[in-house]
Amino acid sequence: MRKTVTLALGLALLALTAFSSRVEAGGEQIFNDKKCTDCHYTQGPAREKTIADRLAQKGPELWYAGDKFQAPWLTGWLADPKPIRPLKFNSLTEKNAGDHPKLSGDEAKEVAAFLMGLKTGEVKTGEIQPKNNPKGKQIFTKTMPCSGCHPYPEKESVVGGLSAPSLAGAGARLNPDWIYAYLANPKLFKPVKMMPVFTDLLKEDDMKKVAAHVASF
Repeated sequence: MRKTVTLALGLALLALTAFSSRVEAGGEQIFNDKKCTDCHYTQGPAREKTIADRLAQKGPELWYAGDKFQAPWLTGWLADPKPIRPLKFNSLTEKNAGDHPKLSGDEAKEVAAFLMGLKTGEVKTGEIQPKNNPKGKQIFTKTMPCSGCHPYPEKESVVGGLSAPSLAGAGARLNPDWIYAYLANPKLFKPVKMMPVFTDLLKEDDMKKVAAHVASF
């Protein structure tokens, strides 16, 4: 009896794995057919080596999307995209038009499954738990301050700068462990960065506090 149950579970797992693989393959095909590759690249590590390479990009790189995002948010956003950046990608003056193409519900699920399969293998899980802590908030708003570039939620409104992606709703959008990994080893994801490198400015524990704070938004 036990062998029969084990065999049945094994076959079910194989079937589920095969189904997931088909969904990811279908998502990649949709991604290519929709010409998403015109703005985003899914091959890593990061291609940019100079500022010119960085400025030539039309949209964020997605080769580590599975490390960065949370699947439910990504699926919903692809079906009903809302601007994350106040300004157009790679612009300091032009407003984000909010004209990202929409996908149908089924397309969004398949493309999200494909993108969530893109990982570096370098982001440890279980490192960060979302927590609104005073030290993380102080570093974020005053010591660095991250709030000079990033919009972020404060009480009933969104405040902060306009030159970087909004962190309002980051708790649902971003993987907390990726936030910390990005702060701790930014060159893994972006050899050419438009934001400060914190590894020589903050202690490891402080970076974890900032990551936990951002993940609580």
